[in-house]
Amino acid sequence: MADAFHGLTEFVREHQAWAAPIVLILAFCESLAFISLLVPAWGALVAIGALVAASDLSIWPVLIAGAVGAALGDWLSYWFGFKYKDRVAQMWPLSKYPNLLPRGEAFIQKWGVPSIFIGRFSGPLRASVPLVAGIFEMPYWRFQLANFTSAFVWAGVLIMCGDALSVATEWALKLK
Repeated sequence: MADAFHGLTEFVREHQAWAAPIVLILAFCESLAFISLLVPAWGALVAIGALVAASDLSIWPVLIAGAVGAALGDWLSYWFGFKYKDRVAQMWPLSKYPNLLPRGEAFIQKWGVPSIFIGRFSGPLRASVPLVAGIFEMPYWRFQLANFTSAFVWAGVLIMCGDALSVATEWALKLK
């Protein structure tokens, strides 16, 4: 997987016009229930953030694309949970871990809307919290407000971390 993300980062370096669409797709996959287990894309998002500082790539399209992709992934996960409530527990990987849904429900019951923010910044929770929020019918507009707000913060943190790493590396290399 690391080789694929390295290749993707090199592609973005050479074809900067594709940066925003690629970031949108990566953030969408990273936030989508079930798919996020197969596509852990946060490392590639940080690497693309590093390209922002190292090139003349504009940060705003990349940041907005990351936020929109993440929010759409969570929105689809919420919808899927809302629509297929009881059947979700029989699907992989939840069928192998039957305690995850009750734990997710307890997490959402305890934290409410802030659970969307908390889940966004926790790898194992990122895609499962919206799914559980849909299953247990968190109010739609409360979910969406937390979803889009946290998506913009999350994308900003990832992209800016990459940007900061690039600047720090450049600074460190100048000291040598």
